Amino acid sequence: MRKTIYILNGPNLNLLGKREPEIYGHETLDDVRAACVKVGAASGLQVELMQSNWEGQIVDWIHDARDQAAGIIINPAALTHTSVAVLDALNSFSGPVIEVHISQVHKREAFRHHSYVSQRADAVMAGFGVHGYALAMQHMVKLLA
Repeated sequence: MRKTIYILNGPNLNLLGKREPEIYGHETLDDVRAACVKVGAASGLQVELMQSNWEGQIVDWIHDARDQAAGIIINPAALTHTSVAVLDALNSFSGPVIEVHISQVHKREAFRHHSYVSQRADAVMAGFGVHGYALAMQHMVKLLA
């Protein structure tokens, strides 16, 4: 079994910790990486955390995951609500997929209530802050067991 989990992050998440901290908090993607590596290490899983503001790059990483990853944790950010391309790429991946959102999207603007990615996701985490990534890693361990 492949032992790598891809954690993919979409547009503007490179600004995590700086952008709208009242919504997204003060923790950064480096903090997310550290928490997920810790959870993964306890189960023999490696973590590859990536972020891009470009939809095509995220699609390419999902394609790479087909041969390189046991599972995908994805926070597609704004692409959640717009990208059929990300959904189609995820549909080509046979392992488990967990969708993560830092904020509780259903308490926000109406356009954020729809997710293309949820049509493929095996689980969805929303509203747990960045702790949702570590929870997603814990659930990924169970899905892969």
